[in-house]
Amino acid sequence: MEEAPPGRRVFLNHLDSYCGRSIGEYLSTCVVGATLESPEEEEEGDENDSAVGVLTTAGEIYEVVGTLSTPESASPPFAKETYAVSPREALLSHLLECDIVLYNITEDANQIEEATWAASALHNEIETFAKQKLFILISTIMTWANTKPIDPEDPEAPFNEDDFRKRRSHPGFLDHINAEKHIAKLGKTNKKKFSTYVVASGHQYGAEEGLFHYFFKMCWLGETPSIPVFGDGKNIIPTIHIRDLAIVLQNVAEHRPNFQYVLAVDASMHTLGELVKQMQLDMLFVNLRMEPIYLRENFNINWFAETGLIENIAQVIMEYKKARGLLPLKVCIHGPPGSGKSTIAKELCKHYKLHYVRTNDAISEKIAHLEQILAKESDRVEREVEGEGEDLVEEEEEEEGENVEEAKELLNAIKENMQQNKGHLGDEYLLIKILKDKLMSMPCRNQGYVLDGFPETYEQAMDLFKVEDDEAEEEEDEAKGKMPRFNQIIIPEFIFSLMASDEFLINRIIKLPESEVAGTDYAENQFLHILKHFRKINADDVTVLNYFDELEIHPQFIDIAVYEDSENRLTVSKIIKEIGEPRNYGLTDEEKEALERQAAEERLAKETQEKAEEKRKEDKEREERKARWEEWNKQQEEVKKQEQELLEAQSVPLRNYLMKNVMPTLMQGINECCRIRPDDPVNFLAEYLFKNSPDIDWNKR
Repeated sequence: MEEAPPGRRVFLNHLDSYCGRSIGEYLSTCVVGATLESPEEEEEGDENDSAVGVLTTAGEIYEVVGTLSTPESASPPFAKETYAVSPREALLSHLLECDIVLYNITEDANQIEEATWAASALHNEIETFAKQKLFILISTIMTWANTKPIDPEDPEAPFNEDDFRKRRSHPGFLDHINAEKHIAKLGKTNKKKFSTYVVASGHQYGAEEGLFHYFFKMCWLGETPSIPVFGDGKNIIPTIHIRDLAIVLQNVAEHRPNFQYVLAVDASMHTLGELVKQMQLDMLFVNLRMEPIYLRENFNINWFAETGLIENIAQVIMEYKKARGLLPLKVCIHGPPGSGKSTIAKELCKHYKLHYVRTNDAISEKIAHLEQILAKESDRVEREVEGEGEDLVEEEEEEEGENVEEAKELLNAIKENMQQNKGHLGDEYLLIKILKDKLMSMPCRNQGYVLDGFPETYEQAMDLFKVEDDEAEEEEDEAKGKMPRFNQIIIPEFIFSLMASDEFLINRIIKLPESEVAGTDYAENQFLHILKHFRKINADDVTVLNYFDELEIHPQFIDIAVYEDSENRLTVSKIIKEIGEPRNYGLTDEEKEALERQAAEERLAKETQEKAEEKRKEDKEREERKARWEEWNKQQEEVKKQEQELLEAQSVPLRNYLMKNVMPTLMQGINECCRIRPDDPVNFLAEYLFKNSPDIDWNKR
């Protein structure tokens, strides 16, 4: 190896990618030259250090700069500076300021051209270098995918770095191997000023996961009974923890080996089937046994996960949860019968993608699971008798830990107790065991749960959530007046207690359709009985809510009567506001499209219904107006008729008077007017009537 002072400023492309973020974050905490310490010096350091090179003593720290895969992304906190890719003249000036240039082409094939350009551009400036610069290409073991076994008689003999000239690439990774060869060639011109290295990385895992995220997410969601294995699952997949890859790169940068090609894989020889049991399908079909001999013999590496993914699965899962922010959400809904606990619980499960836990459902699931175990055992015995026992070895390994006799005993105990209690499980010990098993199941532990209406009492809560200590420790806690230690894995984080008066609840139940009441606890006598029981157990000095209070998990009380909402939508909204944002995976694109489609259909149906209702109202109003108008016309006709009859009745005396006293005189006046023809006929006729009216006695005047 060449002894040269290591550089400090490191360029890394795509700092915001899975690989870039992990490598950059690690290097930004490393002391420059830490891997050059001797083993004796290492032993004097902190034994708790997880990897050589982490900041433990005073010294220069690597400055990490680079580009982003998405220009609008926020710069990672560990990055000293971030640059734009174009114009390339500006990017080259930044590359020239760096001592070490890392280009990762394992995640984005589009980076191959940029990496090739960067190496060539730096090589063209080689005469201007004041000190040696390093260019490290992070490539992939897929450039070995079609390599034939070194020894045909021993196909399981592993490849190592010495075999790199014999490597044959997968057809989809020809550009990768061409980039490897080109960059390696550039480093041979003047090694004292410009050295190049190729680090062939195994499939990366750890933290938020890259290639294996598909499987991790599928396991986390628990939506399928088993995880698919592509092909026969017997192919060997070289892997490396993302942090170990960063450590290898640190060693290459600081040791500057004479050998240009380094295999970065761990010591595992796991098959795909083994990996999946605890998307880029071509990368999962690779079948390579690789042994990084040069890396082990020449680098100073304190491995983070040398034995691979399976042996370190617990730590990898913890990293995955932390990196993805996958925290379980555990909720308990408490309240009287008829308050809408189940409706609210199911809506919360739907919103947060949690598991709905109710006593009856948990009992049914447990019975079905136990029956399945016994059925498998019966089938296994039958097939053994028929001579198929050898085929069952793998099946038996999968079912290891499932005690058939124990399952049979538990199933019989449950069924017997339910028969004695008219279909209900009356044994509280069995009920607590079933619910505890449910809450301890991986789906509930991973995503979380909503517990509907249980536990009901202080004692049930204590038995359900306590840690399974030995009897001596329990007795010691009781003697000291301490509460039994609770199981932090399954204890609920949020307790919501629904409140409502008996009158409100009874009125709500009375308004329910008969179809919803039939066969449920909402029948009148039964409902009043369970309501009375609920009030009794929650009026004691020690209640289930006291248990959570003592654990500093304070219940939140919600008066459902305030909202006057029969479907509890407003109550659900209030609870969601109290809990906050989901901690699980968000909705998939398909789920979002389905919800949008459902919302659009509901909106269209609602608009159609509203239009139909509006038209119905308009038609009804039109009919009512028409009826009112006809009634009004009818009344008007009747009024006119009555007025006419009244007028006719009142006009008879007047008509008789006119015919007897006025008409004769009027006719005479008209005749006289016609004979005389006065200038003013009207005035003449008036005077004539006045003078000749039989009602006027002129002698008296």
